[in-house]
Formats: sequence, structure tokens, C-alpha cells
Amino acid sequence: MGLRSELQADLGRAFDTDLSDAVSVVDGSRSVPGVYDPDKGGSTPATTLHYAGRGVFGQYKAREIDGTRILSSDVRLKALQNELLMKDGDTVTEEPATPAIGDRISGYRVMDVGQDAAKATWTIQLRK
Repeated sequence: MGLRSELQADLGRAFDTDLSDAVSVVDGSRSVPGVYDPDKGGSTPATTLHYAGRGVFGQYKAREIDGTRILSSDVRLKALQNELLMKDGDTVTEEPATPAIGDRISGYRVMDVGQDAAKATWTIQLRK
């Protein structure tokens, strides 16, 4: 078992036990524009991709808030990469989801996305 697998397993157990009071289900979505189809003389309609997982919402520390890139009202989300999965209707698939700037997650707009060195968690900056 590699470092990433061990870290994800440990974090998953912590989300189930020690952190269970702070863990929230997160729902994300992304609008994907249609593509131009020359045979039909127009574009295909836009679609919306959905994903879901678990994470912990938190605030930024005062020293991190610069009033431009990070606002005092911004929210930080730590989500497990192995649990953030695409949805097909109400069914969660096994396909991993990668959040992107501009996505909507639990009513917030994604401003920035980062990951830890082991690629076990996403750190997502959210704004209302």
C-alpha cells in the first residue's frame, strides 16, 4: 500500500469517527458548453456535470486573508480525492471528479483548487 492509499484510508476513517461532526456531504456541478456541429449548422446544447463526496468546511486564518485573492467571507473545503466522484443522475459512479475554478460546490463558487503532495485531498477555496 503506497503513501497515498494509506493517507486516504486514514483520512476516510477519521472522517467516519473523530471528524464525523465536522464532515459534510458536498455536491458539485460544472456547466460544459456545447460544441459546434457543422453538419447541423449549430451547437449542441450545454450540459451539466455533477459530482459528490465528503469534506470539511473551514475558515481562512486572518493572516491568509489579503482582501483581494482571499476575502474574509471565503470558505476553505478539504475534500478526499478518492471520495469525490462523478454522478450520473442520483447514482454516484466510480469515476473520480476533479474540481475546477468556476464550478459550484454546495452553493459556493470555486475560486481556487489545490492538492496536497500525496494527491490525497483537494483544498478548495469557495466564495458566495
